[in-house]
Amino acid sequence: MKLLLFGRNGQLGWELQRALAPLGELVVLGSDSAAPLRGDFRDPEALAATVRAVRPDVIVNAAAHTAVDRAESEPDLAHTINATAPGVLAREAAALGATLLHYSTDYVFDGSGTTPRTEDATPGPLNVYGRTKLAGEAAIRASGCRHLILRTSWVYAARGGNFAKTMLRLAAEREQLRVVDDQVGAPTGAELLADLSAHMLRALPQRPELAGTYHAAAAGATSWHGYACHVIEAARARGRPVRVAPQDILAVGSDAFPTPAARPRNSRLDTTRLRDAFGLTLPPWQAGVERMLAEVLDA
Repeated sequence: MKLLLFGRNGQLGWELQRALAPLGELVVLGSDSAAPLRGDFRDPEALAATVRAVRPDVIVNAAAHTAVDRAESEPDLAHTINATAPGVLAREAAALGATLLHYSTDYVFDGSGTTPRTEDATPGPLNVYGRTKLAGEAAIRASGCRHLILRTSWVYAARGGNFAKTMLRLAAEREQLRVVDDQVGAPTGAELLADLSAHMLRALPQRPELAGTYHAAAAGATSWHGYACHVIEAARARGRPVRVAPQDILAVGSDAFPTPAARPRNSRLDTTRLRDAFGLTLPPWQAGVERMLAEVLDA
């Protein structure tokens, strides 16, 4: 099996290089990849030429415009990267008979209510990022290519910046923190997503009927406030410098931190379809966060 991975420099792309390597020959590209194999999603037709040159059995797209607030001021660029480019990859996958694995987001929903969204729930994105990711999904489905679309939420990794690292830094500097408590989801590790991806790609050739859209996230749910408290107490237990007392991690509403892009309040995703189709048990979000913290705090 030959696999072509786009987005090597991101958190998920980094983990995918590890997880996909045992599946076959792996060609890995980033936005900085030089000709003749290009990985710049601002130039979708260059991506098409790359796919034709490599002729992979599987295309894995871990590239995206993920700067949610900045997307509000550059919607055309966000659409090119998140919608046009995946559509081009899907077109080329269909022509080759290849499989396309693509990652999407809980931001395709409006975040209303408290019920976890199923794959068939009606979309209603609140911002440019969500709208462009939804358009990317639609382009992939319209191409007729064999595909897996994994919607996920609150992705983190030990490599690079993330919410947990920010909270650890602020907890060591400040005596009081204010953290949003009315947005709820499941922190999901890039490591988990990469391992799920490899498992699904391994199963698909024997069971092609498993192609389609799935929700992939760690089990359980918490708010950003709950996530922050968990991370800070883990650091305190390890004897790391923490100035803020537990009672001084204050829960606030989203309106305390106005942003250019509206965020969904309910980011819960129902993962029943994924678990049943592939015979998986998804770990609680705390387990992945603990692994990430062990790498960050004990390094």
